[in-house]
Amino acid sequence: MQVKEILAIKGTVLYTIAPARTLGEAVAAMSDNDVGSLVCFDGGRMVGMLTFREVLKAVNAGGSGWGGLKVADVMVRDPVVADPEMEMDDLRRMMIEHHSRYLPVMEGTTLMGVISFHDVARAVLEEQSFENRMLKAYIRDWPEGERTGS
Repeated sequence: MQVKEILAIKGTVLYTIAPARTLGEAVAAMSDNDVGSLVCFDGGRMVGMLTFREVLKAVNAGGSGWGGLKVADVMVRDPVVADPEMEMDDLRRMMIEHHSRYLPVMEGTTLMGVISFHDVARAVLEEQSFENRMLKAYIRDWPEGERTGS
């Protein structure tokens, strides 16, 4: 299964924020949209990624003033990205090696979507469930004499 197939299942709703916005605005957007990440865009190009991990680090370091911090001050700049043609096994390896729960998927300079570890887990489960159904159908339809070895 390729990354583009996971995106097709997931859908392509994109949640973005400008780096000049405040962390308070980012947290409100993440909460309102029930997402764990926002892709940061400036001048029409991706410049970073904000996840709940960076938010928690900023809250811990910023004390009561965390909400006024700029997204640019806490986002991950130039994050690792996935390619739509990438195989799921390579994607999982990349996410583990880079300790990333969220990866933007880029085709050239175009953001195609964001893949979360949850999306990958769901895709693996669906793929295994499909294979399991196919194997059971194959075994069920196997000629009787070949199944029993007679």
